[in-house]
Amino acid sequence: MDHRRKTVGSGSPLEPEIGFSRAVRVGAHVAVAGTAPLGDDGTTVGAGDVYAQTVRCLDIAEAALGDAGASFADVVRTRIMLTDVTRWREAARAHGERFAAVRPATTFVEVSRFIDPDWLVEVEVDAVLG
Repeated sequence: MDHRRKTVGSGSPLEPEIGFSRAVRVGAHVAVAGTAPLGDDGTTVGAGDVYAQTVRCLDIAEAALGDAGASFADVVRTRIMLTDVTRWREAARAHGERFAAVRPATTFVEVSRFIDPDWLVEVEVDAVLG
């Protein structure tokens, strides 16, 4: 086993079912999986509200980064996946509030749907510790 590898869970019941981690750190690299807008109770946060859902996704990603020993300052790439890309500015507002000073490489992409039809957005984050 590589002792440089650290997995981070968020408590999602989907993690053991699917066999994934919220985040994985190997050396200086941290990858945060597609993060959905779930509240602590497992229900969708901000139904119908792309901005609120993006904020929640970023909160979860930030916590996962912290558990892996990283922070938003270490982020080099984000991916914002939306079910309606015409609403990208709503997600961009939340992203900009967190990353205006960091300015990671960022991609907005439209997807047909997510596991839960109430999810309007998911966020992925990659970081490199300097």
